[in-house]
Amino acid sequence: MALRPVQVNIKALDASAVGRFWAEALGWSAYSPGVTTYVGPAGGPVWPDPVAFGVDVVPVPEPRTTVKNRVHLDLATTSAAHQAELVARLEALGATPAHVGQGDVPWTVLADPEGNEFCVLEPRETYRDTGPIAAVVVDCADPRAMARFWDEAMDWTLQEVTDDHAVLRSAKGVGPYLEFLRTPDVKTVPDRVHLDLLPYPGDDKAAEVARLRALGATDLDLGQGDVPWTCLADPEGHEFCVLAPS
Repeated sequence: MALRPVQVNIKALDASAVGRFWAEALGWSAYSPGVTTYVGPAGGPVWPDPVAFGVDVVPVPEPRTTVKNRVHLDLATTSAAHQAELVARLEALGATPAHVGQGDVPWTVLADPEGNEFCVLEPRETYRDTGPIAAVVVDCADPRAMARFWDEAMDWTLQEVTDDHAVLRSAKGVGPYLEFLRTPDVKTVPDRVHLDLLPYPGDDKAAEVARLRALGATDLDLGQGDVPWTCLADPEGHEFCVLAPS
């Protein structure tokens, strides 16, 4: 048994507007199958996408706090010119410069129209084949502990782990990376951005959830009520959802 990450979930006051921003930012398309706005590769919605992480923007009534998100996206670029062009295009779409204590770094930190931080990376060979999303990055206190949990939780491969960071990627060697970075700050508010995981066809969702609890996940009540997905938190309190197989 195993789970696969299929999308990044972003909460927003205006889900359609934030969805349109991310569709333009990634060069993808926005689809509105229901109350959420799903952003995925152009050419018609394919879910789950076999390679890419989708972005599912979910409407919520609560505005974002001023606390920095502990989960964010890193966007890939192929050259210095591409990085500059992408930053300019994103700012024209409504992104704004963000200051999170990054100092003098070769990447650019921006925020989407509702303040969710993300990075436009300088060209890096590691991310040459990821698609527009290079990585989903999670702030944490203990990358080694996060690596142990998430390596068991998912069917991805642990690529690297140190005291300062841990890196996982699909065993197929495609799509974005999942990275855990040691940071000094601690979690104080619910994550505005989180991962959604999906069982494989034929696997039992309840059994997968029970397996995650045995690994150290805890149940999470976000006021979701009676829904087909299960809300959990990892050992450091990062929210995530296990979706029901379609």
